[in-house]
Parts: sequence; structure tokens; C-alpha cells
Amino acid sequence: MMTRAVKQLLSFGWEQALSCLFPVVIFASLALTQIIPLPFLPRYDWLLLICLLMQWGMVKSGLETRDELKVITLFHIIGLCLELFKVHMGSWSYPGEGYSKLFGVPLYSGFMYASVASYLCQAWRRLKVELIQWPPFWLVVLLAAAIYLNFFTHHYWIDIRWWLSGMVIVVFWRTWVAYEVGRTRYHMSLALSFVLIGFFIWIAENIATFFGAWEYPNQTDAWSLVHLGKVSSWLLLVIVSFLIVATLKRVKGKSSAANISTSQSL
Repeated sequence: MMTRAVKQLLSFGWEQALSCLFPVVIFASLALTQIIPLPFLPRYDWLLLICLLMQWGMVKSGLETRDELKVITLFHIIGLCLELFKVHMGSWSYPGEGYSKLFGVPLYSGFMYASVASYLCQAWRRLKVELIQWPPFWLVVLLAAAIYLNFFTHHYWIDIRWWLSGMVIVVFWRTWVAYEVGRTRYHMSLALSFVLIGFFIWIAENIATFFGAWEYPNQTDAWSLVHLGKVSSWLLLVIVSFLIVATLKRVKGKSSAANISTSQSL
């Protein structure tokens, strides 16, 4: 019994590791470019080239599908818009030089958001994820939009992130995630999966700021741990990411089912 449990845990870890390939490459690039002297181009430009090459390689090799690339591109745009606003408001900064900086934001930064989408898409496919008792489409879209907009509006109005977090618990209280490891199906509360992913991304954020991916105001003189309160921000961002991916997957699934039904009727 114990041997099987260990085997299942290792299989789950292996599938997760494969799903995290894009984020791992980004973190490895952040570390190496911080240590190794770079010729010809500033560091931010090299990071952009590495991300573009990685994205091309994953699609070319079949590790990512073209549909997943579309989702990842959407996240790149969403993340870049958020970065442009947050840097403008002084929430964090990118002090290094770079030809590929737009209003103080290096374009590679969008890939850090895209890497979250890449993980979600790949884990979804590899673990054969299914959602149980998913809330109505309109409610999911409304909640995701409110969470994303709050990242902008809280600079001018009250911050309602904790109200939104409460709404997430209420809306997804009965929702479960089913996934497969070694031909065995498991179930997990969706709310719990949000918290776990948000916490691990907070750990990743500490690693990223340590290697100079970006810089918070309290890290200008010396690096320090990212405030634990940022877990709530990453948790909400993960929720937005998951809701977008889940909605697109369900829409595509219904479209495919409709096409099959039409073909069979013909």
C-alpha cells in the first residue's frame, strides 16, 4: 500500500514537473543571466529572446498545442497590461536597462504571466482534469472580471480583495477538481487548489525577486522576503488565470461535442 502511494506521488510530481517546464526555464534564465556576463544586449533583452525561443520550441516540439499557444498569448497581453499599470503606479520597478522596455516594463515580463497559463494548460491535459459542479458561465466571467479590475481600481478606490476572496469561496464552495494519476482518479476541493497554487507562486516570486526579475520598493537597498500579504494577490491572480483557462476549455469542449453530434447526425 505504501509502495503504491509513493509511486503515485512520484508520478504526480513528474507530471507537475513536466507541466512546469516553461516556468523552470524562466527561473533558470533569471539565475544564469544574473551571474553570467552577457554580450551584445542588456539582460532584459536576452530574457525576452530566451522566452521567445522557448515558446517556439515548445510549440514546434508538440509540448504545447496551438490552442494552448492562443491561451498563453492572451495571458501575455493581460499580464503586460497589468505590469504597465503597476509600474506606472510605483508598485514595483524594473531598474535594469533594455531595448525591449515599454514605458519602463520589459516585454519579457508578460511571459511570467504566460508561464502560469502554460502550467495550467499542460497540467490540465496531462492530468486529464475535469471540473465537478462548475458555477454558471456568467457568474464565473463576472467574478474573474471583478478580480482583475480590482488590481487597477484599488489604487483609486477601496481594496475589495478580501470581499472577492470571500465571493470565491461562496461561488466555488461545491466545486471539485478531478484529476488522474496512473489511471486512478482523485478529487480535490477547488478552493484548496487555489490556495496551494497561490502559495507556491509566492515562493516562486521570492526566487524571482532574489534573482532581480523585478524589484519592490522595500527591496531597493537589499533583497528581503516578499510580504506574505502578497499571497492574496497571487491567489486572486491564479484564480483569474484558472477561470479563464477553465472557461475556454469548457467552451471548446462543448464546441467539439456539438461538432461530433452534427457529424453523427449527418
